[in-house]
Amino acid sequence: MTTPAALYLQDAHSIRDGMEFVAYAEERGFDAVWQAESRLVREATVPLAAYASCTRRIRVGSGVSDIWSRNPARIAATFSTLDDLAPGRVLCGLGAWWDPLAAKVGIERRHPLAVMREVVTAVRALLANETVTFHGEWVHLTGVELDYVYQERRPKEVPIYIGATGDNMLELAGEIADGVVLNYLVSPDYNDRALEHLAAGVARAGRSLEDLDRPQLVVCSVHEDEGVALDMARLMVTQYLGQQPHIMRASGVDQSLLDAVGEVLTWPATHAQVEAASKLVPDEVVRMLTASGTADDARARVADYVAHGCTCPILYPLGDVRAMIDAFAGWSA
Repeated sequence: MTTPAALYLQDAHSIRDGMEFVAYAEERGFDAVWQAESRLVREATVPLAAYASCTRRIRVGSGVSDIWSRNPARIAATFSTLDDLAPGRVLCGLGAWWDPLAAKVGIERRHPLAVMREVVTAVRALLANETVTFHGEWVHLTGVELDYVYQERRPKEVPIYIGATGDNMLELAGEIADGVVLNYLVSPDYNDRALEHLAAGVARAGRSLEDLDRPQLVVCSVHEDEGVALDMARLMVTQYLGQQPHIMRASGVDQSLLDAVGEVLTWPATHAQVEAASKLVPDEVVRMLTASGTADDARARVADYVAHGCTCPILYPLGDVRAMIDAFAGWSA
């Protein structure tokens, strides 16, 4: 079977370079582009508008926008506006963010599951052209609608995805979302456990797992020299070992390695610290958590994620972006 591939962009390139990459990915048959918004560097919707404006087919999604710093009515209005630019091509990816970053900007992430449920419920209703009154723990709306004045009043076909890693958020995504964005720097075996929790969630909603789209972020480092590809990915793996050790444990990383890396890295880690700690990270851990190596190596590794439940790999390129796009143009898993 032919499995679509998607492109993932953060802030490593200018937005204009990103536009060229996305146009090229569309030419090469990619299904979607997802723009990151996890750190306080690049907001997602501005580049998504740029990507949509220079393409005609490829879908554009936020991967993922946090649910705390925007009112849900503003989230709905923003994605409705993107749909005005690219009807039927917009994907609304939402996430619960993470600490300590959220705490640093004054956001207390209390009850993230309840807040995610409230936000998704409200945003979906507003995009469906409903008038919404909702008073929950976080969301408070009274008679709110997307009050179009000049344009046609119509429901906006914008599917909602939840970025989920933990067990409970995975179950919630299965229950209420149109899709789940599975995390990167996890092993394919992690996906098996994730699917169990997604299945529990979709069962609560009377659906099946096949009803839930499951794209997955995959760090992809492609180079004709496998050693160079592994080294490009090693720094990113090292930083994640220090920042998200609970996810690394879930993927099978040995606690002794996590402890050793944690002794070197502070928060936020300096580049020098990451470089020093990377010398502790063996090739097999980089291979386990990423799709790194030659083009054949990377395709085989991504196919493992598909075999373990991913419906569309969202490829996070390290190195030559066009070379990675070429490696996955028209690929089969």
